[in-house]
Amino acid sequence: MDIRRWARLALVPLIGGAALVGPAASAAAAPAAAPLTAAATGDELHVSEQWCQSGGDGSELRPFCTISQAAAVAGPGQTVLVHEGNYNENVRFTRSGTESAPITFRAVNVNYRMAQVGVVSGAAKTVASNPAILDFSGVHDVTVEGLVVFGVGYADAVTVRDSQRVRLDKLTVHTGSYGPSGVRISGTSNQVTLSRSYVRTWQGQSVSVEPGVTDTTITANQLDSSGLAAADALRLTITGNTLYTDCKQGVVLAGRSSGASIRNNIVVTTRQRHVCKAPADATGIRVSAESAEGTTTDYNLFDPTSGGRPYTWAGSDHPTLASFVAATGQGAHDLSADPKIVWAGGMNRIYLETREGSPARDSADASAPGVLDTDMLDASFADDPAVANTGTGSGYRDRGAVEAQGPVTQDPLRIERKVGGGPLDVVARSGVHSAWPVERVRTQYAFLLDGEKFWRVSTSATAEYTLRRAGNACVQVQASQTDFRSHRSYEEPVCTQVGARYVPVAPTRVLDTRARIGVPDIRPVAAFGRVELPVGTIAGVAQEDLTAVVLNVTVTQPSTSGFIRVDSAGAFSSSSNLNFVSGETVPNQVTVPVVGGSLLFHNYSSGTVHLIADLQGFYAANGSGFASAPPTRVLDTREGTAAPFSAMGTRTLDLSDRLPVGATAAVLSVTVTAPTTSGVLTVYPYGSTAPTASNLNFVAGQTIPNLVAVPVVNGRVSIFNNSSGTTHVIADLAGWFSPDATQTFVPITSTRIVDSRDSTGLPGRTPAPLTAGETVRFEPLRPGVTCAPACPAPTALVGNVTVTAPTRPGVLTVHPGGGPRPTASNVNFVAGETASNAVVVAVGSGVDLFHNSGGTSHVIVDEAGYFIAAAS
Repeated sequence: MDIRRWARLALVPLIGGAALVGPAASAAAAPAAAPLTAAATGDELHVSEQWCQSGGDGSELRPFCTISQAAAVAGPGQTVLVHEGNYNENVRFTRSGTESAPITFRAVNVNYRMAQVGVVSGAAKTVASNPAILDFSGVHDVTVEGLVVFGVGYADAVTVRDSQRVRLDKLTVHTGSYGPSGVRISGTSNQVTLSRSYVRTWQGQSVSVEPGVTDTTITANQLDSSGLAAADALRLTITGNTLYTDCKQGVVLAGRSSGASIRNNIVVTTRQRHVCKAPADATGIRVSAESAEGTTTDYNLFDPTSGGRPYTWAGSDHPTLASFVAATGQGAHDLSADPKIVWAGGMNRIYLETREGSPARDSADASAPGVLDTDMLDASFADDPAVANTGTGSGYRDRGAVEAQGPVTQDPLRIERKVGGGPLDVVARSGVHSAWPVERVRTQYAFLLDGEKFWRVSTSATAEYTLRRAGNACVQVQASQTDFRSHRSYEEPVCTQVGARYVPVAPTRVLDTRARIGVPDIRPVAAFGRVELPVGTIAGVAQEDLTAVVLNVTVTQPSTSGFIRVDSAGAFSSSSNLNFVSGETVPNQVTVPVVGGSLLFHNYSSGTVHLIADLQGFYAANGSGFASAPPTRVLDTREGTAAPFSAMGTRTLDLSDRLPVGATAAVLSVTVTAPTTSGVLTVYPYGSTAPTASNLNFVAGQTIPNLVAVPVVNGRVSIFNNSSGTTHVIADLAGWFSPDATQTFVPITSTRIVDSRDSTGLPGRTPAPLTAGETVRFEPLRPGVTCAPACPAPTALVGNVTVTAPTRPGVLTVHPGGGPRPTASNVNFVAGETASNAVVVAVGSGVDLFHNSGGTSHVIVDEAGYFIAAAS
């Protein structure tokens, strides 16, 4: 097979700007990536192990490979989105935000997918001089959310030193073996917050707060195996945590850690639910004499199973809550009971939640210092209808880190085109509803549009997208009230379709194998060979934003019979675009999706052919909409006083009484008949010079049609008979493009939808040729995707109609199903000929195809796409 490519095709555009094919760029090696000197501008930076590039700038298209790269460049007000992946690194946070514009690092976690950092899955780890996985030293106004941290053996997993206003939120921290602390806060750190996090240790302390630290808040966390220990740390706030130790103390305030507030916590000092061997080691809350000064405690729930004391306060042991209240006057609302907690969640983001009947439910102090507006799982506070509300405020809030939630229902996922938006704008919608009353409706939603790399996570039940190309817009959604820690089953995506608008261009030759246009040399395309034509920027529109191109393709000088098929490089079809016999010159309009960066012209014959292609326009986000019309004859030089076109003659076709003011292009089925010599017919914009491009090539005596989408100027187009003889010309108007028209084009890979030879697309009809005067009705093909609420209905079909094996001459007429049959024609043929022509036809009750012949013929319809009405 002869595969001919334009030299240096990867860098050569089909059309450069609005001009002809641009010069080929050098085939030298690609330049080295620029060094990383600054982050991408904008509010968001991206980190992705899967999609990163060497030398990435942190943009969505070129994300960083490591969190450390982002940490080295992020500035005040920027958010670093860390997408799913295993980041085997230590991250040093050395840059600061401001109090009003912190630097935020946010993991984009969804079901079964998470951002994990450190010694992930037993990966080898080079221990740095300070082997903490997340290390904050001398920084301020930095927030880290949602990362799953795996620590190094014998080292703290997370350290904060000499830092201010650092917020650690929704982390999951697993220390390495013999790690002294899960989270250590030290030095002169001030206003550090650990919230909504799960910290699991093996031997050491879950959280350590060291001397000199002030105003630390530990809220809505679950500390597993070990608890919290602070020494000489002033004004701690310890609120709404679940402390789940293994015969160890829950909270220890040593030295002078005065001015603390301890409220709404669940304290379990035996994970195994048995009496500890040394109950004295399982005290719930221990506060030294100096720490007791200004420290308050209340609304805590203690599990008595371990045998440990609920409090040791200012050096005095209190074996019961009653003795503590009597001695201190504090803890009047504390409880001693089984909290009834169980494990939930999955993979590396497990957590504890309460079971039905837990005394923790609806019994917390909503006004406690450090309370958050959501629980550990970022869910709203809910009212268990089976439990009396004994807490303060709404009475909905539970003690501990996780709020009990009622049953929920989820709305079916929908994706629709945005009413009033651009043609490629869509809106995806979901919704979750709780059976229990809640303080506020809050659910996290994750949307993923097909073709995008990253999930979009927020608390909004809607997500808006603008696609780059027309076609299917399919989206998945995950909804969670557990911060995506409890995994749900996979949900199938739902889809809609969006259409593009048309941009006409003056007919421009982009391929001619006879003249070295689009090819490196002059020679015909070999038998069963192909030509590959790259697509670059057209009229300022990048290749990635092109939906489809419209070409007039001509085959000439074929040495044998065959057909031509035009595909995009990324979507192969099984249909045909031009059918020819030896020595024949045949044109046809072709609409080809732009997928894969280039177009492929296949010669399906055992002989050679020359190929010509003229660009007529393209579909993209901006341009003109389409208005279809029943086929209407607007020119016939055989009728009335009209005369055939003279040799080398040009005429103006005035469509101003047919087209709206501002129309940009007309769609015409143009037919040449009774030419006296061979020649070329060119339809082009009024007032301009006739281009070298052609629309119809003909020989003496031939009748041949072709579809033309031609730019109009003041409602007019010009027609040039480039021949030494006369010819009659017929034109039928099928529709027009204008800024005010609203129908947009949805491309599909060219697909055969009707074939009378095997009854494809003609259910109930026996395979047989169409008889004299027979009409068949068929439906446009729509992509086999699940749309919710519904896929847009086709308003007009774009395709190619072929007649083959006719026994007598005739014409085929395609028109809206159920409507009156027009006098227009789409394909003219003679006995024994295989002929084809492109069509654009409005859809009525389907599409009707009339076989206007005294003999029989087989017919074939290949669909290239369809138009849809605007969103409403």
